[in-house]
Amino acid sequence: MARKKKASLRERALFWRSPKGRRRAGRTVNGVGLVKIAAVVCLLAGTGAFLRFAEGYVLSADGAVEGPVTLVDVPGWVNRDLKVRVAAVAGDSQFPLTDETASILARNLAPMAWLDDVRIQVTHDCVQIRAKWRKPVARIERGPSKFYVDADLVVLDHMPMSHLPIVEVTGVAMALAPSPGETFDQGDLAAAVELIELLHRIDGDMVPDNPLLDHIAGIDVSNYHGRRQSREPHIVFSTTDGTQIIWGAEIGEWAKHLEAKDEQKLAKLYAYYAEHGSLSAGARYINLRDPQDRVPLPTEKYRR
Repeated sequence: MARKKKASLRERALFWRSPKGRRRAGRTVNGVGLVKIAAVVCLLAGTGAFLRFAEGYVLSADGAVEGPVTLVDVPGWVNRDLKVRVAAVAGDSQFPLTDETASILARNLAPMAWLDDVRIQVTHDCVQIRAKWRKPVARIERGPSKFYVDADLVVLDHMPMSHLPIVEVTGVAMALAPSPGETFDQGDLAAAVELIELLHRIDGDMVPDNPLLDHIAGIDVSNYHGRRQSREPHIVFSTTDGTQIIWGAEIGEWAKHLEAKDEQKLAKLYAYYAEHGSLSAGARYINLRDPQDRVPLPTEKYRR
């Protein structure tokens, strides 16, 4: 086989100077450039996809991937301030996505009175926190001391919750204010909370768009069980307009004091509210204690 003769330097120079040589060289250079551009585009696309995949991930000092805390199944009444507070008590905004993180967060959140039955789950991209959120229903103030209780009488430390109809309970007998997380199981407070919860359940069925409870500012239990004056009403409501609602004896105790039945009291209260659209209508007080005949009674399902 004959060997291909190599072109001399002079011949190659003459070829590049010719129009035909320049056209062929241009095609070669353009082809190489297109290949390089395609390679750069693929590299950038791959880098962008990786960054999107890695978004939200951080490497800790020991190389473990970190992710954010996510609050799951949070009730609608929980405001932003409470969410931020829970995240702060948890300890950080980013946590290593390891099995140990779950036990660490459980220990951090254990003293948080606002949460119960806390469950931590570490996933591939975040740390999920699920819990039962305790909703405040009553507020107690005594000098500088101020705190909430939920429906189970668990004490919650005070923080702004102006979007909730939290009723102030006055006249509660106590020596020292309980600590957050404790159960303040005291008769006078329990009687007030039972009434609050009763009104809340009836509101949900009868007046969900304009709850009667929104118009109750406070409940006075200072004469609970007649401890100050047996013949005076044991429980008195005050409305946001300053009207007094004389409830009377504790739930279930009406017969001992010859008062209207609890069902009659509720019927009279909600009938007045429906008629006037408020709990004031110029009245200084509304007396619910007197027995009433032929008063429509709400269903027994509202009783616990």
